[in-house]
Amino acid sequence: MMRDIAMDLQPLGHTRLTVSRIGLGLAALGRPGYINLGHAQDLRHDYEVAAMHDRAHEVLDAAWAAGLRYFDVARSYGRAESFLSTWLSTRSIIPGAVTVGSKWGYTYAAGWKVDVPTHEVKEHSLAVLRRQVKESCALLGNYLNLYQIHSATLESGVLADREVLVELAALRTAGLRIGLTLSGAGQAATLRDAIGVMVDGVRLFDCVQATWNLLERSAESALQAAHDAGMGVIIKEGLANGRLTPRNTAAAFTPSRRVLDAVAARLHTTVDALALAAVLAQPWVDVVLSGAATVEQLQSNVGALAVAWDDEAAAQLAHIAETADAYWATRGKLKWN
Repeated sequence: MMRDIAMDLQPLGHTRLTVSRIGLGLAALGRPGYINLGHAQDLRHDYEVAAMHDRAHEVLDAAWAAGLRYFDVARSYGRAESFLSTWLSTRSIIPGAVTVGSKWGYTYAAGWKVDVPTHEVKEHSLAVLRRQVKESCALLGNYLNLYQIHSATLESGVLADREVLVELAALRTAGLRIGLTLSGAGQAATLRDAIGVMVDGVRLFDCVQATWNLLERSAESALQAAHDAGMGVIIKEGLANGRLTPRNTAAAFTPSRRVLDAVAARLHTTVDALALAAVLAQPWVDVVLSGAATVEQLQSNVGALAVAWDDEAAAQLAHIAETADAYWATRGKLKWN
């Protein structure tokens, strides 16, 4: 077993699950292609399954050593569930020592390639739920604690599909916690609907995973409402897929980058740690995900815990926020690499 370094642990809402303040998401580790800026550089353009397996384990080792105890995967993240499963077993980590969340609703379709027209296919049907939960359970077994609808939207109709909702409620009765992840400019509206979803008089969703960062803040009132209702709150894309790191060299971002650099310098930290500290400063956040693809990124991200976040930083950085429509339009143009 690896050495356990203490990190503050806390409840994930009212789920009875325990999480570290920072978790590790494996979206960038489980497949060759992803939209993070510089992803190909992180993988050194080496997409052999064995190489990616070993790289994922190396980052997972660093995460464990840093005290991370929440791990996030999905059926559409290539081999992420498999990589996590083999790491848990080879390191002799017992169920209960970590909390694991996975997701259903997207099917990986890239065939272990990067330059393809379609990387994942979205379908929130009962048939996909039944197929994918079996696949996730086969790989993760008793480690799987939280199962989430992947990128639920009002447009997909999943929150009104009684067959799906009843099936999710049955999984909840069997012991899984049930959540949903959000994406797009309609995050807040989707979450407000989800908070009210009931099956047999019981609220269905135990947890929500949403995008919130210094550029995209549109869901914060809805996230506060979810927190107040007892739902766990997980934040993804705290670094805006690399846009809140030095890799963002877009000319239009230069004014915002100057502000980020100045605040990071004053607080003696890195831009990525500053951005994640901003997330952790929100009173409704339980855990923020690091999307690190290298040990160095992971260690820099964990520096967020040491940032002396203050009101001055909050006021200065409020000015770099974008409208939801502008943010998601920019994200939609990020290239798989």
